[in-house]
Amino acid sequence: MMRTYGFQPCREFHIVVLGTGGVGKSCLTAQFVHNEWIESYDPTIEDSYRTQVAVDGRQVILEILDTAGTEQFVAMRDLYMKAGQGFLLVFSITSQASLDELATLREEIIRIKDDENIPIVMVGNKADLLDQRAVDRAKAFTISQQWNAPYYEASARTRTNVDEVFIDLCRQMLRRDDSGQLDDDDGARNGSGYGYGQGKQEDGHGPMKKKRRRKRKGDHKCIIM
Repeated sequence: MMRTYGFQPCREFHIVVLGTGGVGKSCLTAQFVHNEWIESYDPTIEDSYRTQVAVDGRQVILEILDTAGTEQFVAMRDLYMKAGQGFLLVFSITSQASLDELATLREEIIRIKDDENIPIVMVGNKADLLDQRAVDRAKAFTISQQWNAPYYEASARTRTNVDEVFIDLCRQMLRRDDSGQLDDDDGARNGSGYGYGQGKQEDGHGPMKKKRRRKRKGDHKCIIM
């Protein structure tokens, strides 16, 4: 029997995109929200986006925080992690060190959220650079199994699996919300955001808000290209 949801209010969730510098966090987010490719690398301090999407017939508002990957902004992570309800952990398949960094990030998330089952999707970005691959796909998938998190190999450049990683994370958060397990401390039900101000809504699958500050200068899943 098909499950029906009736007239449910539009849900709002907070997603945090984490990973070391240069792995393509901003490119993934920009492709998802704006459907655009960022060619030049401009290290991020923080970018906050709001967008509305349909997930399995349910309208969801996402506030997505694209975080800094540089060491000087590590102190800001506790704030991001406390506010987040779902996390994209991003590394580059061309960098083993970027994969190694995810373990530390995951440990920090679990410590701050006090929850080993917090919604997480693990993303191996830059899947279009196969000739530069430094991370074995099977190794990354094994780590994702240990973490009980789905693993996708994505390419922000070609838009491969970009929507899929965000939608998968949305589904995890919706399931937790339906079961009453989702953390409401950061205002998912009342629509409050990260505290970076208000923005205007645009039509369709596009940004509702973007606030930018930049530094000058269950079931295991493995999805590949």
